[in-house]
Amino acid sequence: MPELAEERTYTDAHGIRIVYDVRPADGTPRGVVQLLHGVGEHAGRYGALIAALAGAGFTVYADDHRGHGRTGLAQHGGDRTRLGRLGKGGMPATLAACRQLTDIIRDENPGLPLILLGHSWGSFLAQMLVNDRPEAYDALVLSGSALRWPGTLNSGDLNAPWKDREASGTEWLSSDLTVGAAFLADPLTTSEPLLKLFGVLDAARLFGRPRRDLGHDLPVLLMVGQDDTVGGPRSVHKLADAYRTRSGLTDVTTLVYPGARHEIFNETMQADVRADLLAWLDARFARR
Repeated sequence: MPELAEERTYTDAHGIRIVYDVRPADGTPRGVVQLLHGVGEHAGRYGALIAALAGAGFTVYADDHRGHGRTGLAQHGGDRTRLGRLGKGGMPATLAACRQLTDIIRDENPGLPLILLGHSWGSFLAQMLVNDRPEAYDALVLSGSALRWPGTLNSGDLNAPWKDREASGTEWLSSDLTVGAAFLADPLTTSEPLLKLFGVLDAARLFGRPRRDLGHDLPVLLMVGQDDTVGGPRSVHKLADAYRTRSGLTDVTTLVYPGARHEIFNETMQADVRADLLAWLDARFARR
């Protein structure tokens, strides 16, 4: 997280202290981004993206979800082996805590549009948040996402295409192998698989589809690597179609990055990915 960010906390309904950062926009803000990270990681891995958004006039709020990063380390009494485990209340409590941060953002930034940006598991949380309260958000951006439905969401070995004796197990994250190495060396991450961390019940809660007749026509941007094994372009195109046909959304854009894997914001073409995101935002939220 950039040095300009301020670390803050709030307490959820179960007494868990959620750690989050606020990076103010450079100059007069034109909007706010709520950033939701993926499984086993934390907000601190998004420094370059957060800096780009702030530089473009967006204030960014990014929390470490329940069980993850700084939140998880304190929640589990400093036991790094328990990072990624959600704790009491599980997935519903995690979702409620993200919704609580949305309310904080709205209270602190009246009149500014709020963009919900989720990556991977964070993109699934974002989909669920929009299903529950679509009117709370002014745009939705999903990276490394998928249609949350059996057959379109990979529950197997995400690193299978890169299996060999030299594989670290993180090749699926990025074609830049230093990204996987940094992930493994990070004291605030865990490489335990989602099913082991969440358990069967909470993992099953990830399944679902965009709500029918959403009633709030917010713009949606879906960004995915061509070689992403979580869902990939096929699943993301199905998600885009669901937002159009089930939810009734009229502004849905899909961008596919050739040669990219799961973490497009940590890929070799990450500067282009950030530029595409900012161009999409520019077209919908004018600078003040």
